[in-house]
Amino acid sequence: MFAGTTLLFAVAAEAAEGASKSEGLPQLDPNHFTPQLFWLVLSFIALFFIMSRIALPRVGDVIDERRDRIKRDLDAAGRLKDETDKALSDYEKALADARSNASGIAKETRERLAAETDAERQRVDAQLAVKLQSAESRIAETKSKAVSAIGEIATDTARAVVTKLIGQDVSPDEVKKVLQPAPGE
Repeated sequence: MFAGTTLLFAVAAEAAEGASKSEGLPQLDPNHFTPQLFWLVLSFIALFFIMSRIALPRVGDVIDERRDRIKRDLDAAGRLKDETDKALSDYEKALADARSNASGIAKETRERLAAETDAERQRVDAQLAVKLQSAESRIAETKSKAVSAIGEIATDTARAVVTKLIGQDVSPDEVKKVLQPAPGE
């Protein structure tokens, strides 16, 4: 870099020598360096004053405004995050309440259905008991008729067998007497 700068000054000095002879570029003429340096310093001071009094305060204001906007945005984001967290916790609480309510309703429904089922079972059991008692009484009646019929059939059968065996007709009363068990049996 230093070599490049040295080369630039050498070229500028050479051009200045050539310019003084040919009346070329006045900014490269060493005779004009002093006024140019004066105007350079004056321009630098004017630009420094303009920048420090006008441009830089505006840039500072923009930076402050941005900083404030960023702070407001971060505060708003934090507030929205808190609101979101609160809404989420409210939602989770409502969901837990709904689940517990649904569980209670399901338990209540199971208990009600179990009670209805027990009541229906007792009603059906009562109906079956009535039908069973009715059937048992019919069976007993049929059995007693069958037992009485057995006595008559036995009498008729014994009478027919005796008639066949001995060849005489026997009265039904005599057969019944014989078929009746003895008092000790």
